[in-house]
Amino acid sequence: MSLKAYYSVFFLSLISLVAAACHYQSPVFPLPKYNKSSPVFLQAVDKIEAALTDVLVDPKFNTSLYSIEVTSSHSTLWSSFHTASDKDPKRPGAEQVNGDSAYRIASITKVFTVLGILKQHAAGNLSLDDPVDKYVSALRRPQNGTLPWKDITLKSLASQLSGIPRDWAQGDLLQELKDPLAFGLPPATSSALPQCDSYAEYVPCTKDDLLDYVRTSTPLFAPNQKSTYSNIAFELLGLVLSNVTGMRYEEYIETTISRPLKMTGTSFSKPSDSVAVLPKNENWYWDVDEGVQNPTGGLYASSSDMSKFLRYVLTHYNGITPAMNWFQPASFTAGLYSFYGTPWEIFRTDKILSTSDKAVTFYTKGGGLPGYSTNIIVAPEYDLGITILTGGDTALLPAIREIVTQTLIQAADKIARNQVEHSYTGIYKATHINSSMELSYSDARGLEITRWISNPTDILSFIPIRFGVPSNILHLQLIPTLLYRDQSKLDGELWRFAPVLDIPSGDDAIWGDFCVSDVDNLMYDGKPLNEIVFWDKDKDDKYETAELTAFRVSLARSGLDAAQLLRAQEL
Repeated sequence: MSLKAYYSVFFLSLISLVAAACHYQSPVFPLPKYNKSSPVFLQAVDKIEAALTDVLVDPKFNTSLYSIEVTSSHSTLWSSFHTASDKDPKRPGAEQVNGDSAYRIASITKVFTVLGILKQHAAGNLSLDDPVDKYVSALRRPQNGTLPWKDITLKSLASQLSGIPRDWAQGDLLQELKDPLAFGLPPATSSALPQCDSYAEYVPCTKDDLLDYVRTSTPLFAPNQKSTYSNIAFELLGLVLSNVTGMRYEEYIETTISRPLKMTGTSFSKPSDSVAVLPKNENWYWDVDEGVQNPTGGLYASSSDMSKFLRYVLTHYNGITPAMNWFQPASFTAGLYSFYGTPWEIFRTDKILSTSDKAVTFYTKGGGLPGYSTNIIVAPEYDLGITILTGGDTALLPAIREIVTQTLIQAADKIARNQVEHSYTGIYKATHINSSMELSYSDARGLEITRWISNPTDILSFIPIRFGVPSNILHLQLIPTLLYRDQSKLDGELWRFAPVLDIPSGDDAIWGDFCVSDVDNLMYDGKPLNEIVFWDKDKDDKYETAELTAFRVSLARSGLDAAQLLRAQEL
């Protein structure tokens, strides 16, 4: 094969790969900027509030309460609170639920525990890849247990890949069933049960209680073989933090996370009833001290504090430690669209957006304790963090989550689309040679090159002729890298364009959903062929210059047309 033929085949294969596999034809946008007074945002809020009102009509929610907050990386965008119409007269808790009302946030505490571990890794005081028994020496002295501690790393504990059991002092049906024999179970005979928590009227368990149990335990799976939820894993991480820092776990979390973020209502100590969310008939767990189990679910917090925390997450998730992007998946779950992170529970869906097949990724952490159901949700591609804290009926949280996430993401996507069209579309021309480029927007593909003359070659006509591709199915779609030529000044916004072919994979094609990413595919003279750099943003957030790196040319933008002016008014 000649070199010319080789590159022809190579280029075509790249086009097909990008188009059919990774669905870049779905629009990809920079982070949106939110204006709480914009019509799009206000319509979304009205829709959400109306739907929440309809949900609360159901009498089963009469004793339920909630706090909902939505934040960007900059500020809280919207909040909603609900106080139960039927409260416990002997212990009503907060008179009115608001942003400072406190809930037991349960397993959301795990995110704080992992953040503590990441901070210690970044400080060089531990390594995510070290076995846990390096930092908890008592684990090296097993008592008839077979857990392979030398193979269980801190990272595997934090990402639900340790293979160790889920619980030890809670969740035993012995405490739940009045008559185990009626369920076909034999009489209880064990004499080695813990003497704390649910086995002992909720006396707090200690470090020694935990270690006595795990040193006699057996694995559920081999380490890193298969993901499965474990609370014990995070209790062990709490011991690691205590041993490494020389501080109590609770003191470390409050000193390094809660206080610096000014989360004044977040604590492992029980808040006053005057701010407490206490659902009727289900408020007994408010008083339970979780003891050594605090790292897995012991925090009390408010929605206002969780918004502060999520703002930190949105601005730091890829900068806490070079060892990892905090949002990267760590393992599969049993669901096709769900994954475990560290310790995020990740969900991807293409059911939200009707204008494209774009998948939306949510990084979540849920929690549940008697009387409380909680959820934090982060959508980083839309710069959004959502807190949903509920007390009472457990059916309330999923109903709220469905309403808020769907409506909010649809609005955020529309805002992002409008801003892309406003900031980038138009005709860009060179002043000294016959080179120009038109960038257009469509709901199906987002930002794309629809006309391109390069001294004086018509690029969009040349590619189909040169490589035998029908011109009516070829598109050059733009993809933001979220990086800048001058990163310190956030100047020179870097994009890439990807060739896309409108070739349906077919509903019956088994491999139609197979995907690998390949954005940086060709160079010219040592420069990326598909790089575009936007410069000179004006006071109206419009870029005035587009630099085509490999073509060594800068193009100046012309004015807006009528359609663009109309879209700008919607912002």
